[in-house]
Amino acid sequence: MVYHSSFVDEEGITKACGCPLLPLKSHIKGPAPVSDQDRTDIVDEAITFFRANVFFRNFDVKSSADKLLIYLTFYINVALKRLEGCRTLAEGTKAIINLGLEKVPVPGEPSFPFPGLFPLPQSPQEAVPLHGYC
Repeated sequence: MVYHSSFVDEEGITKACGCPLLPLKSHIKGPAPVSDQDRTDIVDEAITFFRANVFFRNFDVKSSADKLLIYLTFYINVALKRLEGCRTLAEGTKAIINLGLEKVPVPGEPSFPFPGLFPLPQSPQEAVPLHGYC
C-alpha cells in the first residue's frame, strides 16, 4: 500500500510552481513557515514512509503534498547513495553537508528529475522560493 501525505488541506499554504511550501521543523530561515517541534512535518512523513514507498513503481497522486513526498523520497535516496562509500561518521556528515550545499534543480530547469510533476514557473521569480525550500 502506498502511503500518502496527511497534508491534504492546503488552505492558507503558499505554493511555488505548484509545490506547497509546507511548515518545516527548522531553525533555518527560509520561505516555509516554522512547524512546532512536536508535530510531524512533511520531512518526517517522507522519512517514515520512505521504506514502504520506495518499492512502488506507481504512485497515485492525491494532493500536491503527495508530489512533494515523491520529490523528498527521491532526495532521501540521493542522500543514501552519497553515504554508501562513507566509512566514518565524519565522512558521512561531510557528504550530507555537501549535498545540502548543492544547488537543487527546480521545475523548469533541465536537470530537474521529474519533468511534469510540478507546473513550470510562470516567471523566474516564481521559482525563487523553491530554491530556499529545497
